Amino acid sequence: MQTLQHLSKHIVYLTPVQETDRPILGAVIGNKKTLIIDAGNSVQHARLFQAELHKHDITGDLLALTHSHWDHVFGLEHIGIPVICHEKTYHHIKAMQPLSWEDPALDQRVEEGTEIPFCADAIKLELGKNREITLPLPDILFDEKLTIDLGDITCVIEHIGGDHAKDSCIIYVPEEKTLFLGDCFYANLYAEKWNYTAEQASLLVKKLEAYDADTYILSHHDKPCTKQEMEAEFTLMKQCANAVVEHRGNKAKIEQELAKEANRELTEHELETIGFFVNGY
Repeated sequence: MQTLQHLSKHIVYLTPVQETDRPILGAVIGNKKTLIIDAGNSVQHARLFQAELHKHDITGDLLALTHSHWDHVFGLEHIGIPVICHEKTYHHIKAMQPLSWEDPALDQRVEEGTEIPFCADAIKLELGKNREITLPLPDILFDEKLTIDLGDITCVIEHIGGDHAKDSCIIYVPEEKTLFLGDCFYANLYAEKWNYTAEQASLLVKKLEAYDADTYILSHHDKPCTKQEMEAEFTLMKQCANAVVEHRGNKAKIEQELAKEANRELTEHELETIGFFVNGY
């Protein structure tokens, strides 16, 4: 059951669903306007968020997309308010418009390697047999950074990139010290093996560390991360990025080095992260 969570007076979000790959949808509420973050992975998902917002007398005025992956844009048909995105996101959505999402077309793209089984399965599960997807193009494009004054609350939208999606953007709310990361911190899933690259991961962490945030919202995490939790993730990413280069992708040596530094056995999450870096080496 998805529920609307109140992070503060100015920020609410709808919890994610892992089974059908529904990401967190957010709303930043100012005195003048409300910014919605991401459109959802279906019209049903977008409708649910809108209904939950209406229960609390919240109406969106603008919507910002974190990137163009299907689970963040398939609800666009239902939005009905101006949509903001990075120019790369715009062009990706435009390229998706003529695609069919029926089984034969989806399965063919999986076979060709332009789609992945994980996403194809989630699309089939979320959308059922009704897969007439309409993707209206966003209205407002930006290149590097865009600042929106919502009335006593500001949103800074910045193109951040990374391995997961080249068009990834983050949304920072300075007054709340809250950073919406979208999917930028996740691995590249559109590859034979899910991966991080040392160069992209290092650059991403450097950019994210520049923000003064106490709360981090990752689109597919069940709850927001604290500053302490994200600092631990930043440290792990930097360690892996350095070690994978130093040991030339030798997984055993990397694991040995990180376990020695931690003075304990590595967790499943740490081992998985190392594996992603080795895949991307």
